[in-house]
Amino acid sequence: MKRTFSYTISEDFNSYSLLQFLKTKKYSSQIITHLKRTENGLLINSVWARIHDILHTNDIVTIQLVENDSSENIVPTNLPLDVVYEDEDILVINKDSNRPIHPSQGNYDNTLANAVAYYYQQRGEAFTYRCINRLDRDTTGLLIIAKHMYSASLLSEMVQTREIHREYLAVASGNVPSSGTIIAPIARVDGSTIERHVDEKNGEYACTHYKTLVSKNGYSLVSLKLETGRTHQIRVHMKHIGHPLPGDFLYNPDYSIIQRQALHSHKLRFIHPITGEALEFVADLPDDMKHFFLTKN
Repeated sequence: MKRTFSYTISEDFNSYSLLQFLKTKKYSSQIITHLKRTENGLLINSVWARIHDILHTNDIVTIQLVENDSSENIVPTNLPLDVVYEDEDILVINKDSNRPIHPSQGNYDNTLANAVAYYYQQRGEAFTYRCINRLDRDTTGLLIIAKHMYSASLLSEMVQTREIHREYLAVASGNVPSSGTIIAPIARVDGSTIERHVDEKNGEYACTHYKTLVSKNGYSLVSLKLETGRTHQIRVHMKHIGHPLPGDFLYNPDYSIIQRQALHSHKLRFIHPITGEALEFVADLPDDMKHFFLTKN
């Protein structure tokens, strides 16, 4: 992978060192070290440059970010991959169900990472896997993958500062109130590595906003937006208010209609980390979640 960035130095950055300028563009120390070790990674007016070189108005700074190695221990596997959007910096995927994000014990070659590795192998491109927003194995919908270390760094910071806005759709048991906010701290259940619960004493602050879109056949389709990103937050909060998600093996193992938790990452909205363009993506509700609201005789 090779990505080139070019900057014309304005008067605002006259007399800055190259290092100072790169810091204003949020190049991390790790990326700058990588660029220093890359042939022609840092150029001023097409000439190799050192990070302490001084810049002048109208200088042209060229950054050549090269990554020749693919992720180790990720086996390229021909799996379904629904690419919603792709450019030089990011990839947006509509993830299917029963698909872990990363390889782990027992999930060596059936993950999203394997599918993305295969996607780029077929194009003859090296690719390091950097998934920005995580989804549980059985949660479907939209997520972002960074295509190089610079976009990954910028996007990770945007996650921390809540600049990536996500909306989920969930099927919940019963008739959920029209709208509301759930504020209930979440902690790990003692003795469990994965299960969470509401714990007023030991839990971390968690806040979920919800709005009911439709109620039918004893279930509700609910839109949810998170202020915090605790593990299993939606699943735990909806159970807490008495409306758990069907098909949830941890919190409501009711598989009468669906075989996985009825949760979908429906919408993503964010500013492109490189171009500054406002982006919004929508993934339609999957068929297995639509099935709850089909007309009954």
